[in-house]
Order: sequence, then structure tokens, then C-alpha cells
Amino acid sequence: MPLNLAVGATLSALFCVTVSLFAIVSAEDPYRFFNWNITYGDIYPLGARQRGILINGQFPGPDIHSVTNDNLIINVFNSLDEPFLLSWNAVQNRRNSFEDGVYGTTCPIPPGKNFTYILQVKDQIGSFYYFPSLGFHKAAGAFGGIRILSRPRIPVPFPDPAGDYTVLIGDWYKSNHTDLKARLDNGKKLPFPDGILINGRGSGASLNVEQGKTYRLRISNVGLQSSLNFRIQNHKMKLVEVEGTHTLQTTYSSLDVHVGQSYSVLVTADQPAQDYYIVVSSRFTSEVLTTTGVLHYSNSAGPVSGPIPGGPTIQIDWSLNQARSIRTNLTASGPRPNPQGSYHYGLINTTRTIRLASSAGQVNGKQRYAINSVSFVPADTPLKIADYFKIGGVFRVGSISDNPTGGGIYLDTAVMGADYRAFIEIIFQNDEDIIQSYHLNGYQFWVVGMDGGQWTSGSRNQYNLRDAVARSTVQVYPKSWSAIYVALDNVGMWNLRSEFWARQYLGQQFYLRVYTASTSLRDEYPIPKNALLCGRAAGRRTRPL
Repeated sequence: MPLNLAVGATLSALFCVTVSLFAIVSAEDPYRFFNWNITYGDIYPLGARQRGILINGQFPGPDIHSVTNDNLIINVFNSLDEPFLLSWNAVQNRRNSFEDGVYGTTCPIPPGKNFTYILQVKDQIGSFYYFPSLGFHKAAGAFGGIRILSRPRIPVPFPDPAGDYTVLIGDWYKSNHTDLKARLDNGKKLPFPDGILINGRGSGASLNVEQGKTYRLRISNVGLQSSLNFRIQNHKMKLVEVEGTHTLQTTYSSLDVHVGQSYSVLVTADQPAQDYYIVVSSRFTSEVLTTTGVLHYSNSAGPVSGPIPGGPTIQIDWSLNQARSIRTNLTASGPRPNPQGSYHYGLINTTRTIRLASSAGQVNGKQRYAINSVSFVPADTPLKIADYFKIGGVFRVGSISDNPTGGGIYLDTAVMGADYRAFIEIIFQNDEDIIQSYHLNGYQFWVVGMDGGQWTSGSRNQYNLRDAVARSTVQVYPKSWSAIYVALDNVGMWNLRSEFWARQYLGQQFYLRVYTASTSLRDEYPIPKNALLCGRAAGRRTRPL
């Protein structure tokens, strides 16, 4: 069913007016409108034809360009034959988890129907991406870059680059997403990926540069399970931003980008005029997957030449030391005109410690994954919507514990309660022999420490309480731990998940319900007027105008 752009624009405008009436967004902040049609289409990322998911006929999908505090009105028409949702990785959706686009907060868009997301990129800058969150759609496409530029009056700690590129990297399978999902539904693990893509291509991706000029590359790992190393032949990369935080401008010859993570680097075309390899290879895998693209000088005298630059493979210490070297630039402004280090997180006492341990095992003869022994199963109604309408029996707050249980894996709709404005410590303990990656929707958190072995209270002695990087996705190395501090200043129902998509799909996730008894709009917005209602909420009314 084709998208009617006129109807879409009218709906967007209507919802925009509705939103402004409820003071959900500030009238003075600009609006940006998007009309997206979601379809199937043939794609050939690794040479073989596959059924991909396209946005307006594109794979990957179009970039979203915005500025701090912009209102994004994104009308999504679902022309697939199955329900569909988009989520906005690291966009915080302040006070508005209804728009988060995961099944715990948002009803799926039925086939042949549309839904208009009303987002505000409030008090954010940086490099992010969006992706399809239902089932195994992420293995079929429908992902794209999000960039949030600083407002013109806010200083940025580096000169304007000559160009700004989105670079989406990730592992890929030749199998269609339906086959991969069926494999997981039958209780099996995913096989090893078939390849790696750069901007949707297994080979042939190209970035054009002019000699002597400097370019910004926004690199996001949108893959399913593989940590990746990114490098450019004979060129250095200066790291300047990580998931919305300006960083100390450290120079690297290669950069580890774990699943779900985003980095901005500056690259200067300071080499002799020819073409150079862009290389992406897998990390911590028995078989090393590698793909290449081309950094093309406009006055190039010849094609790429020489051996493909090698990178790290299984060296954990190398990656750990690089991760520890990534620090916040305390003298740079963030979304507001003040130094990013003005909020002294290291001087605030935590009020609660949550320890989360992953595990893998069999439940009823099928593969499952868990956090603190609970393997998440979706409810019949999105949790946030059930919470809003006070529908009982959908979930139970406290159905996952604050600490590892040491017991066997069991199934439940895991929801952890937390108090609004609490300042908490979360420890991710990884006793498995694989690297892992975790993401918390709705927040940035400070990565205060990571190391091998078991975390103990004595591990706090090595925390970085001065300039730890603030981000939304953190890796946990094999047989290791990572610690984060989080200021729970965003009321809502927020997904904490493994970014290894098979693990997320088979239970390695839960929802953090950040709660206040206040009904003030200063704390949380009401359910959107245009919210889809499903499950036990079907037939109810959102709210009167």
C-alpha cells in the first residue's frame, strides 16, 4: 500500500498542533517533518539476493539531521505484512517513554497502518542511530544515522569539518531475518555471521575527501553481535565525541566499536593523493571477518594498493586500555553553554547498587539468555501502556532482583522498580567467555570503571570519579565487570538490554520503571493523543483533548 504523502503531512501537522496544546514541546523550538514508508525490497549486501526492509526505498534508511531541542515529527507507514516498530538508540525521549519504540513502551504499527512519532531531542547533541526493534527485523535493515548538531550559539571544541559522514558498520547474515528468527524460535543459537557491512555494502563503500581537509566520521555499530575494529590505511583518527559527549581529543590508529556504540572521529586527508583502504574487522572471534571500503581523494593518482592494514583480533587488554583512555572533555560545552564537567558526578553519594549478571542456558529444551537468572518474556500489552491504564496482571515490579541469584534460568516479564531522582550504581558482571554490550534507553550514564575478574566493593577504589565518559552503551569484557553511575532523572519505563540481538530476543533484557507519584507535566508527559492501543488496552481512550 503506497504512502500518501499529503495525508502523512496532514497527520503530522495535526499531531504537532496537538502536542503543542499540551505543552509537550516548546513552541519556540523548530519542527522537522519526516514521512517514511516501510517496505520489503531486494537487497544484495553480500552479493546474494535477500529480502530487506527499506525506508522510502533506501537501505540503509535516510539520515535524520537535527539540532538540539528540535521536535521531530516522523510519520511511519507500515507497508509490511507484519507489525513494525522503530526505536531511537540513545535518544533520551525526556519524560516521554511512550515514544521509545520498543515493545515494552509502544504498541506495534499494524500492517497497512501508520503511526507518527513525536520526539524532541531535548538537551542532546551527538551521533546516534535508529533501528527496527521488533522480532529480528534488525537483521533486515531499516536502520539509519541520527545526528544532533549543537545550536549555533554553543561552541564546539573543534573547527567545522569540511564534510560530515555517517558510517554504519555491522555484521550481516545471508539468511533472511525470518529464517534467523525461526532458528531462535526453535531453540537454537545463531550461526557465525557471513560478513561485515559498511553503509549497507559488503564491499565498495566509498568516502570522498579533498587533500588537506578534515572530515567528521560518525561511526555506529548497528550489527547483531560482533564487536568491530575500524581503521583507515595510513590515516589517524582523532576521537571527538561518544554518544553525545565531547571527549578528550585522543588520536588512535584504530578504534574498537562494540555493538550498539557510536563514535565521532576527525580524519585529515594528509597523505599523498591516492585511494586508501577503510577496514572493518571482527574482534574476539575465532574466525576474523574483514571488509573494506575506500577513502577516495578527489585528486587521486591511483587505486588502493598494498596489503590491507591489519588490526587487533583477540587482545582484550588492548581494547580495555583503549576504553579507559576515552574521557570526557571537561572544558567543552555540551547541549548547553557550560562545561560538560560542571556536574560533578563523582561527588554524589549513590543510594543503591544494582549488580547484574548474565547467563545462558536451556529452558524447556530451548536456548535462553538471562539477567540475574530471569529470562524476559514479553507481556500481551506494552508495559508502559498497562502501567498508564493501571491494568493489573501484566507485570510485577520487583520481578527481577538487584543481585545475581546464582539459580537456574526462569521465564518472567522482568521489571525493576527505581525512584525518580535517585543516583545509582550498576555493575555488569560477565562471567561468560564472550564480550558483551549493554544499552539503557532514556539515559546517559558515566562509565566509572571496568576490569577483569569479579567486582567487589574494593573495586570502587579504581573508579574514575573525575572525567569518565558519559554514554548509553557499555561493553563488558569476558570474565570481567563494568560499572556505571546513573542519575535517574527521566521518569518512565526504560529498556535495559543486551545489544547482542539474539540474546535480547531470547531474554537478556528487562525494564527499569523509574517512578514518581507526581502527575505534573514537569516530571512526565501524559500518553500521546495518537498512541496506538493494543493488547488489554485495546478499545480504551488515550485522553480527551
